[in-house]
Amino acid sequence: MAETIFKPKRKSGPIKFATLGAWGISILFFLPVAWIISTAFKPKGSIVVSPPVFFFKPTLSNITEALSFDNTLSYFTHSIVYSFGSVIIAILVSYLAAYSFSRYKPAGTDFLMFLLLSTRFVPAAAFVVPYFQLFNLLKLKDSYIGLIAFYAMFSIPFSVWILKGFLDGISQRFDETGLVYGASRWHIMFKVILPQVKPGLVASFVFNILFVWNEFLFNFQLGGAKTFGIPVGLFTGSTKGGAIDWAYVASIGTLYVMPLVIVIYAFQKYLLVGLTFGTVRGEV
Repeated sequence: MAETIFKPKRKSGPIKFATLGAWGISILFFLPVAWIISTAFKPKGSIVVSPPVFFFKPTLSNITEALSFDNTLSYFTHSIVYSFGSVIIAILVSYLAAYSFSRYKPAGTDFLMFLLLSTRFVPAAAFVVPYFQLFNLLKLKDSYIGLIAFYAMFSIPFSVWILKGFLDGISQRFDETGLVYGASRWHIMFKVILPQVKPGLVASFVFNILFVWNEFLFNFQLGGAKTFGIPVGLFTGSTKGGAIDWAYVASIGTLYVMPLVIVIYAFQKYLLVGLTFGTVRGEV
């Protein structure tokens, strides 16, 4: 009887409406992506018609034709190499820098962090001409080394900012306890602290890979035939015979988003926590 009296009633109504609203908004934002993916599997005669065709027999001819072009696989290879290479280097450097800022707290840390982040305030177009001249001077144009170094440099400030927030939330007693028991600083950094900032590492990785993977301007200006990625390939190959080849655009666009979908799906359990960086951790 007492359980019946004091048992709280479930307020399922607002929760159901919130869930339906979340599903509705998610589907609304996903519709353009779904339309691009469906267009990739449409017969060419059904792509640009009025009224639009919603029911059709799927075909792989558009994708196989897009992949058969000479440069398509090269574009994908280039994007994978410079995107993942630069972001991995940036995450490693950023973790070391963020640990130093968090644990040693050099004078003017807050201002230094602001200066680091301010490099992302300037519009990308303002950097194009100076970097183009610099790359020509150093003979880094159209090279993996140049692009990886450039994108790593652009990814480091944001990564340091995110990771420092995570490291500030981890008690320094972990470091002190490790030092008392004779652990080296490297052991503490990579065996004790690093596993606790895994969500921050994932968040930094995802945000930076989204930026580098989708970046067009610098890849077009600083790259070349040996390093052009998918964005440049879409730009240069979308027009054929004086008209836009929508089958090619949809096919390459569908293949283009797949690596990011796989990455985000694989790390989604860490990503939500990573977005709330700076949370307070327990102490030993």
